[in-house]
Amino acid sequence: MSMPSLSFAYPIDGYLYTGIRRLLKLERIILGEIDEKMPPNGALLTTEQIKLNLYNADHGPMLDYPEQDPGLQKALNNLFPNLNESYSVALLDVTPGRPIRYADRQPTRGFQPGSVGKLAVLAGLFCELENIYPFSFEDRIALLKERVVMGGRFAVFDEHTVPFYELEGGKYYKRQVKESDRFSLFEWTDHMVSVSNNGAASVLWREVLLMRAFQSEYPCLNETDVQEYLKNTPRKELMDLAIDVVSCPLVSLGIDPEEWRLGLMFTRGASDIIPGQGGSIGSPKGLMKFLIALESGRVTDPQSSLEIKRLMYMTDRRIRYGTSETLDDAALYFKSGSLYSCDPNKSGPCGKYAGNRFNYMNSVAIVEQPEGARYIVVLMSNVLSKNSNFDHRRLAGQIDKIVNVEATEEQ
Repeated sequence: MSMPSLSFAYPIDGYLYTGIRRLLKLERIILGEIDEKMPPNGALLTTEQIKLNLYNADHGPMLDYPEQDPGLQKALNNLFPNLNESYSVALLDVTPGRPIRYADRQPTRGFQPGSVGKLAVLAGLFCELENIYPFSFEDRIALLKERVVMGGRFAVFDEHTVPFYELEGGKYYKRQVKESDRFSLFEWTDHMVSVSNNGAASVLWREVLLMRAFQSEYPCLNETDVQEYLKNTPRKELMDLAIDVVSCPLVSLGIDPEEWRLGLMFTRGASDIIPGQGGSIGSPKGLMKFLIALESGRVTDPQSSLEIKRLMYMTDRRIRYGTSETLDDAALYFKSGSLYSCDPNKSGPCGKYAGNRFNYMNSVAIVEQPEGARYIVVLMSNVLSKNSNFDHRRLAGQIDKIVNVEATEEQ
C-alpha cells in the first residue's frame, strides 16, 4: 500500500478543523510516529475525494423515492431463501455511468432502530446550527469546535467507552463517560457516531434542544443557565421540544413518523429529566429516504450533508456489516445499532445480541468501491436467540458482489 499524501482522510486529517483529539492520534499513526495498526485502505481517502453521490451528479439530485428495478430485485431476492423472515433491506445502486437502480425486501417493516437512530440527532444538530447561523457555515463549525459542555446526568449510564487522547505526552485510553466529563460539541458528536456512545447522544440531543430554546443566545449559555432552564421548564414542554428538534428535520425530507422517528433519549439519566414520547421506530424505507437526501445535499444544505457524511466515515473500527473483507478497500460511511432483551418465560436461549424477547440488529451504509460500485444499503433484522453478526457480514459481501459485478458488466 502506498503512503497517502499529508492531506489525510476526513476525519483523520480533521484535528485542526474540528479539534477532535482522537483524530490527531490517527494522523500520527499514518505518519508513522505511533507504531499501531493502520486503518483499512478504505479509510484513507483524502478530503477532496469525499463527495455527495447524488448532488450535482448527472442523475441527481433525487427528489422521489425510486421504484424497483427488476434485475436488481431478482438478484437481491436470491440472497434470502434460507434466512429468517424478519430480514428487511433497501438497496440503491448509484454507480457512476449507469442508471440508478433500486431493490428492497419488506421496506416498510418497522424495527426498533437502536443506535442507527442517532443519525436523527445528527440531522437535528445541523438544522439548529443553521437556525443560529443562517448565513455562515464557518460560524457553525466554529461553534461545534469551540463550545465545550459538561455531560451531567445526561451522560450516564452507558457501557460503551469513549477515547481520551492527551495532547501533551500522547497518553491514550478509553473509559466510560462520567457526569463531570467535558467535551466540545464536535467531540460529543464524534463519540456518538464513531463509538456509538449513548451518553454522548443524549448530551448532544440536549444541546440541540437548548439551541432551539435559546437560539442566538445559545453560544453564550453557561451551566447555571442550562440547569435553571431544565429545572424550571415543565416536563411536558421539554418532552415536546425534544421530540420536535429530531422529528422536524426528518419530516421536512418526506420521512413519515411511522417510517422513522425517535421517542426516547438514549440514557436513563436523560430520560429521568426529559421523558419519552411515542416510542422509536425505524424502517428500511425511512432510513433510505434519509440517506438519499444526504447524498443529494438536502439534509439542511449541501455543506451540512457533506459534514454529516464525513462524520459517518468510519475511523474507530468497523463492526458487523462493515467487517466484511469485501469492504476493506471501500470507503464506508456507516452506522450500526442493536437492541436485545431476554425473557426467562420465553423459549429459546438468550444472551448478548441474542435476545429471545426481541433482538434487533440494524446497519446503514454508503459503500464506495475504488474501482467499481457505489451504493446505499439499509439492513434490519430481528432474529430471536441468535447473534446475527455473521449473517450481516456475509450479506455485506453478497450485496457488494451483486452490485459490483453488474456495475462492471455495464460499464
